[in-house]
Amino acid sequence: MDIAKKMKAAVLFGYNDLRVVEKEVPTPEPGEVLIKVKACAICGTDPHIISQGWPSNPPFGEYIPGHEFTGEIVRVGETVDEFKVGDRVAVEPHKGCGRCVNCIRGLYTICLNYGNIAKGHRHYGFSTNGGYAEYAVNHINTLHRIPEKLSYENATLITTAGTVMYGIERIGGIRPGETVVVTGPGPIGLMGVQIVKALGAGRVILTGTRESRLKVGREVGADETINIRQDDPVKKINELTHELGADVVVECSGNPRASAQAIDLIKKGGRIALVGIYQEPVSLNLNKVVQWNLSLAGGKAEGMWNLERAVPLMADGRIKAGPLITHIFPLDKINEAMETFVKRIGGAIKVVIKP
Repeated sequence: MDIAKKMKAAVLFGYNDLRVVEKEVPTPEPGEVLIKVKACAICGTDPHIISQGWPSNPPFGEYIPGHEFTGEIVRVGETVDEFKVGDRVAVEPHKGCGRCVNCIRGLYTICLNYGNIAKGHRHYGFSTNGGYAEYAVNHINTLHRIPEKLSYENATLITTAGTVMYGIERIGGIRPGETVVVTGPGPIGLMGVQIVKALGAGRVILTGTRESRLKVGREVGADETINIRQDDPVKKINELTHELGADVVVECSGNPRASAQAIDLIKKGGRIALVGIYQEPVSLNLNKVVQWNLSLAGGKAEGMWNLERAVPLMADGRIKAGPLITHIFPLDKINEAMETFVKRIGGAIKVVIKP
């Protein structure tokens, strides 16, 4: 396959200084492949990275963000026989060191050697270069084959799906027929609605503040939606559950109030998955957690190989990415794409970049 020596890439030169420039096409090392990037979705962490950087990020002037990407393998490094040129793949951002106790136990998203390149850790788009480019190098441990019937654009949301699935796995899964509340109708929450349905939830209740996004939630499977600006979610969910509360809450908003309130939405013996990212400490009623035998667990990103499990669910339509993708931009317009995403211009939910 003919591969160019130069490529376009969105490089961070400093805080709020993202430029599309020409770079050398990277070369895969042993255990790695070179991917021709076909699509890369903007994640909520990307604007944060652009404005504030990331711990252990590559030097400004060399740093290529972007971590929710898909593409075609165009070159394989030494020792690689698990994949071949021409394979269609989606990537996951985390590649643990493979040698610390957490990685050995499968907890590679909380690798104890985070940021230590020499020991093998990679966090693509964060501590190492990512997918806002025409080409990217990834280790085979982060690759997931995607079938022809799943578009590159839709497959960028496999990371979003895997993140929710991991959070749910951390609380013991969803039991058939359970009532599940999903808080926050952003990309994570809208994917969460679909996943809990696919896992057997009997009734799914989505809460949020934006009617346009709650409408999308109903379109992708929410049985009930609650606009918390108009109704008290605790009162409403008690009414819907005959004063028992939900079996499970999947907190996707990252809002301190929503996470604290999750304890008031749950029944005795219920389970709470904390999937959102919180920018400040949260005050929780831990006495109720104890007295009601509640289970809470955080889920860091897309761990435990959940992207692999998400692929068939997305490929056969049990979870849909299409309704969440509202905008597509070329790489040259990545700053316009970021502004669209951050300011929610045109009702933006998920924005995808195509190099």
